[in-house]
Amino acid sequence: MHRNLLFASFLYLISSCTMSAQHGAIPDTTTRHLPAFDLEGHRGARGLMPENTIPAMIRALDLGVTTLEMDVHITKDKQVVLSHDPYINPEHDLLSDGSEIPAANKRRYVLYQMDYAAIKTFDAGTKFYDKFPQQEKLPTYKPLLSDLIDSVQTYLQQQELPQVYYNIETKSKPGGDGKLHPAPEEFVELLMGVIEAKGMSEWVIIQSFDVRTLQVLQRRYPHIKTSLLVENLKGLNKNLETLGFIPDIYSPYYKLITPGLIRNCHAKGMKVIPWTINEKNEMQRLKEMGVDGLISDYPNLYREL
Repeated sequence: MHRNLLFASFLYLISSCTMSAQHGAIPDTTTRHLPAFDLEGHRGARGLMPENTIPAMIRALDLGVTTLEMDVHITKDKQVVLSHDPYINPEHDLLSDGSEIPAANKRRYVLYQMDYAAIKTFDAGTKFYDKFPQQEKLPTYKPLLSDLIDSVQTYLQQQELPQVYYNIETKSKPGGDGKLHPAPEEFVELLMGVIEAKGMSEWVIIQSFDVRTLQVLQRRYPHIKTSLLVENLKGLNKNLETLGFIPDIYSPYYKLITPGLIRNCHAKGMKVIPWTINEKNEMQRLKEMGVDGLISDYPNLYREL
């Protein structure tokens, strides 16, 4: 019996290592099997396709990312929708008939005050976006997170690509509670409802500047990987003190990265994945400095590293 148990344990160990290799992950007890070096497509591949859309995510997959980065909001009818802005943004979105959103209505169409059926009618893909002139233009819309996951998982299977992570940002802040989004507890429950229904808990990272949503996750869903987004100058210790726990990832604006910050994060068991780097030389510099991944609008540049 002991011999059979040892043999079964050996087979399990081999199987686990094989699965990790297939998924591009490494055994790491401190960072819970995240990729050894994480290449993330920011809002899919924002430099090449309309941001936070299914086509942007598919393009990023074709470019070999290990993680799809995206933003989510909550609609009036409690759906989880992909969007960076809390409203339909006239910089890159159009009305359903293809016309421009009037300047007077710049922030009229608040997602949290609209049902998803209405949000889906807006054109999120054909307007020229001068900040990203290389974007391919095509008719598309803001998708539900559930539909995005279905599309990605189907594409991975069809193309026989390895499983990727979903790095999902909760777009919230205290001043927006009840106006632009629900309170943190409800936001997290709605988001986790989708993630658990799709069976993707193992492959999800939840990131945020809003420590409140990460704190809810730590209390209620401690198995979910978390990433603290940072753009302030308070420093590592102060930011972690505010958060109240050690996340899996510390994710600062890339200009805040220093060798000392990387060493201190690693000493605490965190990976360091900066945002948003759009120049190849800067990517190479940060990689050589020792970061654990990169987030970029142009994941096509990863091939040149």
